[in-house]
Amino acid sequence: MSEAASSNIDQRIHELADWRGATLARVRALIHTAIPDVEEEWKWRGVPVWSHGGILCTGETYKAVVKLTFAKGASLPDPAGLFNSSLEGKVRRAIDLREGAALDEGAFQALMQAARALNSGRGVKTTRTVSARTS
Repeated sequence: MSEAASSNIDQRIHELADWRGATLARVRALIHTAIPDVEEEWKWRGVPVWSHGGILCTGETYKAVVKLTFAKGASLPDPAGLFNSSLEGKVRRAIDLREGAALDEGAFQALMQAARALNSGRGVKTTRTVSARTS
């Protein structure tokens, strides 16, 4: 894990000093619990990124939302319906957390683990069709 990236994320949480900082800190803790060896990165002029074999999700902060964008979200199962933003995209999906919004922590951690599995190739299910030939 990059110490500089982790330090930058710590600083962002501290600078926000409101519900967004608290939300980002809570989500970060959930990510580390779900994937203890997750890598933290700092990209695109100040966006926290969590990776494991590729990008899992980003944690952007805006005035009204903390946006968690999953790089391959369209390929992830979401039985709890956490994704509520970027639903029309063919690759990404996002979770917009507004002030006071509840987050199903267990479902979120399962989503993170599914993203890790997808990045490692274990989460992709393919069906192989074998055609029979007759002579």
